[in-house]
Amino acid sequence: MTCLCRDEQGAIAVSYPRELEHLLEARTDPAKDSAWSEFLVAFHRLLLHTARTVLRDEDDVRDAYAEMLERLRANDFARLRNFTDDGRTRFTTWLVVVARRLCVDSYRRRYGRTNGGDMSAGQKARHALQETQWSAVDPAVLASTAELPDVLLEERERHEALQRAMKGLDARDRMLLALRFKEDQTAIAIARLMGFPTPFHVYRRLTTVLGVLRESLGHAGVDGLLR
Repeated sequence: MTCLCRDEQGAIAVSYPRELEHLLEARTDPAKDSAWSEFLVAFHRLLLHTARTVLRDEDDVRDAYAEMLERLRANDFARLRNFTDDGRTRFTTWLVVVARRLCVDSYRRRYGRTNGGDMSAGQKARHALQETQWSAVDPAVLASTAELPDVLLEERERHEALQRAMKGLDARDRMLLALRFKEDQTAIAIARLMGFPTPFHVYRRLTTVLGVLRESLGHAGVDGLLR
């Protein structure tokens, strides 16, 4: 399902799914409509199953799925144009990441963020992962999508690699990540809550912790999760 694209000199540059290539090359509105239909035929099941890994209520799934499609098509498919074949990340894996983020955004717009006030630091860290691109794929989905096992299995393996890397952090660093990425606390608030001397020290520690996670994931052969 991949096609080779060529640069202006005719040299092979990158490899894209043909449906994406047709979509991004379309110039007229009828051509775009036709290419979009072709794209959905190829990927609508993956996108819908992705929505179901994030949301449990079927009404929420349908709303998020419709909004996801609208946002993927917005601004002349701007989000889809962001995909770059770096030789390491498959388009389907990248698409799952993007779709999950759009579903989380849709849910937050309707219901707001979860409070998290009664969670332990470990629970907050897990929820931080569940509401970002690192969320786990529901094993039930893996069992029910015979045509899509590779991409969903790859997504789960990437999640599990991140979980192992997270376990290597101490509790304070996990709390730091939870406060920043789950609770959306400012550096000023985190400094006050966790006793950092200044917000600058918060940013410096975040950079260090994310660097540790990237290195750990790199050793596990996982790239691109924490850019």
